[in-house]
Amino acid sequence: MPAFAYSGRNAAGERVDGVLDAPDTQTAATQLSGSGVIPLSIAPDKSARPVAPRGGGWGRKVKLIDLLMFSRQMYSLMKAGVPILRALDALNESAANPVMQQALVDVRRGLEGGRELSAALNAKPQLFSPFYVAMVKVGETTGRLEEIFLRLYEHLEFQEYMRNQVKSALRYPTFVIGIMFVALAVLNLFVIPVFAKVYKSFGANLPPITQALIGFSEFTVTYWPMLAGMMVAAVWAFRRWLMSPAGRYRWDRQKLKFPIAGRIIMRATVARFARSFALAMRSGLSAVQGLSLVSQVVDNSYVADRVEKMRESVERGEDLLRAARRSEVFTPIALQMIMVGQESGSLDDMMDEVADVYSRDVEYDLKNLSAQIEPILIVMLGVLLLVVALGVFLPIWDLGGAAFKR
Repeated sequence: MPAFAYSGRNAAGERVDGVLDAPDTQTAATQLSGSGVIPLSIAPDKSARPVAPRGGGWGRKVKLIDLLMFSRQMYSLMKAGVPILRALDALNESAANPVMQQALVDVRRGLEGGRELSAALNAKPQLFSPFYVAMVKVGETTGRLEEIFLRLYEHLEFQEYMRNQVKSALRYPTFVIGIMFVALAVLNLFVIPVFAKVYKSFGANLPPITQALIGFSEFTVTYWPMLAGMMVAAVWAFRRWLMSPAGRYRWDRQKLKFPIAGRIIMRATVARFARSFALAMRSGLSAVQGLSLVSQVVDNSYVADRVEKMRESVERGEDLLRAARRSEVFTPIALQMIMVGQESGSLDDMMDEVADVYSRDVEYDLKNLSAQIEPILIVMLGVLLLVVALGVFLPIWDLGGAAFKR
């Protein structure tokens, strides 16, 4: 998200300067007005550009666990009354990741240069997401920075939990499918060519299935370098396609239609949205501001587009329930919870409930994922073994029968 440097006057008539994140200048002005600041000038902040990691950070990245530890330790240190600069020094000394160490050094320099913590974090967009920076900004504005770091920790912990659940559930089917491809490659490159030489020496008429297997094996042995190159090119082209906005959007939309897995991906994405939106609302952001930020952390371009459309509808004066229903993302139960939250004035609590409902559903689905996929894998493996067995052994049986008749 772009950063904008602003100048304005607060309710006391004092001049205030700072940096905030917003999709455009109009949204930035709305955010300032909502915080009690009358904007005088708003311009893109040229100093908030991505900074490449320096020092010993080559080949390493900041993982989610690093941000988890940073958030938790910042909360603990600030709760103990440690100033921010000293807290950053302490975290820098204890950080195990060189990239994180350099980031903390740069953030400290930004603070020493007179920038707010949120603006200093925003100068590291490859590490701190717009949502993270916006929450820190809210903490600075409301004087609840300590509490915000605790909520960010809980938010990131939930993200890590969901991600680990999905990885754990997909590990077994991925392993089985990988073994099947390796077995198929070994059969085509090494096993079937040996049987083909034996059959050729007998000069017997081969069944169609055996001829097909031998033909496919000969094609693989002859053109395997070309096939390998085509696979590499296909993977490269697919990744490039995913890097384009249109490609990412179409792929993220298609993922939600996958058998079995699509339902899990959708529920996990909505759970992530609901938890993030609850955090934004509880931190004092308006629904429009919250939706604008949350659309960037759902990790799905299609759902993000739906959330952006919800934001546009709410911005035009439509209530959140109607916008959520039109998005076609939420289940009737979730919509009912949103309605209750609107009517009772506890939308943040209800969105937390939505996240809990979806996360429990995802956990249940993931526990049963292996049981659902296992029959499909068994059928695939059985068909593969049947085709190979018939193709390899039918000629042997035919030759044995012919010899017995003689």
